[in-house]
Amino acid sequence: MRVEGVGRDSIQGDVRFAEVLEAMGAEVRMGERWIECSGKGRLHGIDLDLNHIPDAAMTAAVLALFADGPSTLRNIASWRVKETDRLAAMATELRKLGAAVEEGSDHLRITPAKVKPGVAIDTYDDHRMAMSFSLVAIAGVPVRIRDPRCVAKTYPEFFDALASITRDA
Repeated sequence: MRVEGVGRDSIQGDVRFAEVLEAMGAEVRMGERWIECSGKGRLHGIDLDLNHIPDAAMTAAVLALFADGPSTLRNIASWRVKETDRLAAMATELRKLGAAVEEGSDHLRITPAKVKPGVAIDTYDDHRMAMSFSLVAIAGVPVRIRDPRCVAKTYPEFFDALASITRDA
């Protein structure tokens, strides 16, 4: 996957999500205005402080479903004061998909299991919940996102964009 318009010199803080992907075992390359990521097999479990990228850390929680062992996302207490209590919401939805999840005051520990197909994911009227959990489908596990229109807050075309990259894959 190649993302254009953001790269190693970006002032966008979430560019540091590339470090999470590397820690999980992905190969990441960056240019001045692009980032490329490719897989090298199964993802690895992580134990990371993600306070510097709290929104992108939600994606890491979903990726943890596909890791070869437990993942701990630390220092994410700010999730509790977003559009919803994201710590509680993420724990609930990850459990629906089959993971064992320990929810702490400022962390999640996700132990993956066989991901259950056909699960209906609640969004809690939170665009990042819908976007993060839609990535489960890229791994070939069908899910249904309840209230997908909540993405209109930040990216109304999100599902069209997602469909365009999965069609070409």
